[in-house]
Amino acid sequence: MIRSWARAISFILLVALYVSFQKSDFIPIATAATARTTVFQTDSTESNNIAQFQVKNEAQLIDIPSVNPSIVLDIRYATQNNFTKRRLYPVARCLLRATVARKLSLVQQDLEKRGLGLKVYDCYRPLSVQRQMWRLFPNPRYVANPAIGSRHNRGAAVDVTLVDRNGDELEMPTEFDNFTVRAHVNYQGGSSQSRRNRQLLKNIMEKHGFISMPTEWWHFDADDWRKFSILDLPL
Repeated sequence: MIRSWARAISFILLVALYVSFQKSDFIPIATAATARTTVFQTDSTESNNIAQFQVKNEAQLIDIPSVNPSIVLDIRYATQNNFTKRRLYPVARCLLRATVARKLSLVQQDLEKRGLGLKVYDCYRPLSVQRQMWRLFPNPRYVANPAIGSRHNRGAAVDVTLVDRNGDELEMPTEFDNFTVRAHVNYQGGSSQSRRNRQLLKNIMEKHGFISMPTEWWHFDADDWRKFSILDLPL
């Protein structure tokens, strides 16, 4: 008799717990509905080399200084020193998708063997900024139509140049944001040294998974840019 009552009480308690659980506000930790692009910054105690640092989501946006602090930043659209003559970014920040950041870090490591390095002018660009640029200069040879979106808007493109071990820029055929034929990668004018520097940048970027843009020697798309969506996350 006592055992029967004990079994009955145990059954009632189990039923009560089950009902309580069903009515709770329990939310799964990860679901497809909650998936989103996140901004990820590696902890200072972690490795600076993302080629060795494992991230769970390769679509995350990564702060490039936390991946490779040797890369020099000169984010022009956070200043007035750009073709718009306006400050378009509230902060000077270089965000890239994790796979793209990995590629860029490998470029920097390769250049350091030559006593050189990278300087970055632009990385991820919000779509809202792309719209501002298009209104000022609607020329698809140099500014992507926001209706289509730029590879910058995907966090999968960079504008870069070469610097020496002191951080001084190497000579190139033009300055950044020069929208003339002199900025084209096949331009044969200018000094022979500037053309050699341009070719070195192109070669080493392509070696590590980037694609050059014919009309801008400084612009490179990651070869996997198509798998990333266009973003309008604020900097």
